[in-house]
Amino acid sequence: MILSQIVGGPLVGLFLGRLVDNYFFTTPLFLVIGLFLGIGAGLYGIIHYVTEITGDE
Repeated sequence: MILSQIVGGPLVGLFLGRLVDNYFFTTPLFLVIGLFLGIGAGLYGIIHYVTEITGDE
């Protein structure tokens, strides 16, 4: 579960960023934005999952 959050978030962000870059012809802009959003989403998912498992609030 944690590995899918670590890998999946940034990969989806990169894929969507590259798609938007190809559509608007802004080569590295949305790729980088998508990467950072994917990393953030992955970290948020990990934190949420770990706090759910451990019972901490």
